[in-house]
Amino acid sequence: MRIRTDFPYETTREDLRIPLPDGTHLYARIWRPVTEEPVPALLEYLPYRLSDWTAPRDWQRHPWYAGHGYASVRVDVRGHGNSEGLPGDEYDATELADGVAVVEWLAAQPWCTGKVGMLGISWGGFNSLQIAALAPEPLKAVVTVCSTDDRYDNDVHYMGGSVLAVDMHAWAATMLAFVARPPDPAHFGEDWKRQWLTRLDAVEPFIHTWLAHQTRDAYWEHGSVCEDYSAVEAAVLAVGGWHDPYRDTVLRLVQHLPGEVRGLIGPWSHQYPDRGLPPGPAIGFLQETLRWWDQHLKGIDTGVLDEPKLRSWISEAHPPATVYEELAGSWVGDPSWPSPHVTMTRLALDAELTGGRVPSDDPWVRVRSPQHTGLDAGRFFPFGNDADLPPDQREEDGRSVCFDSAPLGHAQAILGRPRVTLRLRCPAPHGRVIVRLCEVGPDGASTLITRGVLNLAAREGRDKALAWQPGTIEKVSFELNAIGHRFAPGNRLRLALSSSYWPWIWPDAEGMGWSVDVTASRLELPVRTPPSDEPVVAFDAPEQSAPLGVVFPSGTATARPERTVVRYVARGTWRLEVDPRYGGTRVYPDGLEFTEDALETYEIQEGDPLSARTRSDWSVRLRRPDSAWDARVRTRSEITCTATEFITTDELTCQDGDETVFHRTWQKRIPRTAG
Repeated sequence: MRIRTDFPYETTREDLRIPLPDGTHLYARIWRPVTEEPVPALLEYLPYRLSDWTAPRDWQRHPWYAGHGYASVRVDVRGHGNSEGLPGDEYDATELADGVAVVEWLAAQPWCTGKVGMLGISWGGFNSLQIAALAPEPLKAVVTVCSTDDRYDNDVHYMGGSVLAVDMHAWAATMLAFVARPPDPAHFGEDWKRQWLTRLDAVEPFIHTWLAHQTRDAYWEHGSVCEDYSAVEAAVLAVGGWHDPYRDTVLRLVQHLPGEVRGLIGPWSHQYPDRGLPPGPAIGFLQETLRWWDQHLKGIDTGVLDEPKLRSWISEAHPPATVYEELAGSWVGDPSWPSPHVTMTRLALDAELTGGRVPSDDPWVRVRSPQHTGLDAGRFFPFGNDADLPPDQREEDGRSVCFDSAPLGHAQAILGRPRVTLRLRCPAPHGRVIVRLCEVGPDGASTLITRGVLNLAAREGRDKALAWQPGTIEKVSFELNAIGHRFAPGNRLRLALSSSYWPWIWPDAEGMGWSVDVTASRLELPVRTPPSDEPVVAFDAPEQSAPLGVVFPSGTATARPERTVVRYVARGTWRLEVDPRYGGTRVYPDGLEFTEDALETYEIQEGDPLSARTRSDWSVRLRRPDSAWDARVRTRSEITCTATEFITTDELTCQDGDETVFHRTWQKRIPRTAG
């Protein structure tokens, strides 16, 4: 990583409040180049608190952009951090309208040319796209990283029509702790406590809303750019990583956006591609985005429009591991998506995926997996930690029904979304189909390549909840998550089928599984054949501006393991404990000490899908030893179920020093209409 200090422009930084039409003010930090000439503005707009939580990341990039001739702006969403107002639901109409107002305010400043770009990762990438779909006139370009165009089927709530237990729960619990954090009096002023208490009175756990909408209804259509791609007029650079759950969005945006669009997918986790967090290699992402901004906000021909529409990393075959510092592989470029270089190739379960064995006379194979199948799924949101990625899949494969190919005679690259078509017979009204594609080495080690999920109730569309007529036979077809991967000669492909995947997927109430007709089922792989004139795809080495200088005191980090699986043998219970490792304790240059600790637990009993239980405990402390300010937030969030209901419990406690200033417990019983 190169740290840049020799920028074309000297820079200044200013904290200020941006007025909204209703009189609310949003807290903003602006880095600007020292120049008499107006410059374009770049906006990153999210709720994660610019004065502390994202400050280290902000300092890596916003001063860098300012040093290259842009006003780079970081704004806290209404009701978060040091912004005024009350918090709302994620990406609600107020948040998006506020974002439009901020774009227009920036464009109207005398130091701005009137042209604005938006950038962001995750939440900031989401609302960048959504605000672009509202088409404010000054917004000319967007860089959206690890984001989604479909809030229902490609976010943290549902997957294939199934409740994502692992992140529906964990992210709702995280946001309860995040939204309850107080304004910082060093930035907000003496009125911080009144603002904090007003916010706390308005808090409602997100989980209530998310579980109340178990099919793809109008709630999820709001903010989903896929509802009308033509609404996006700004030029879009869409960026993702093969170890990020939102990667499919990059392919859809490249395929469907009508204007200038480019896609970039690397080997990365849920991180900016310049940060150097596993898996790498990292790239000069800031330089790459500068080319995008210069092209669309300054009118400089930087050559970005001559690049392939999709640039992708194809990983080489690798043994299973929970972390890779770097993956071997290569960059490829495709002129469009779908690519003319990719062909769907069919592999039948009773032919190419029998490993040379002769199928049984009975074509039906029963799939009824143990309820703890999925414990080796890895983290839904890999962040570059040591235990993020799926370990060797042999134990998962043993809990699944597997179909193997013969050893491959040559290397084979795939790029895109594999698809399965399965002829099923289900004995119960509900069921889950989980498909994993693995690569198996000669020693038997099994590496997870990609996977997909279908709630059988959603087989005719995510907007429906259609019970299966027990005992009847139907064909279902669905896609797995996209991947770029090259299988090695001598290795085998493995298609693994299971009926449960805890804790990623909340189990169906019956747990009866289903049967598959191997003579009428297949896997289709998006095989990529390189063209004779394969374009050269290369990037500069990563660089950033000087770091903020946050200190992590020794001895303050949690000592517990990142992921632990506990089996209670006599009880037949399995428990997964996860420390999400968001940061521990850090001390900021202005004296703020910020401490956070979280533990997620997921428990299920063998043979009992109704025993599924999730819990998340959070503790957050913000204090300034030189001012006696000491605020604490503690939360407890749980979900259990019956055959007909989800039962959620959330508890929030907030303290100012030793005084408890807020305490509330919510409990909801939410019908299981589809999940």
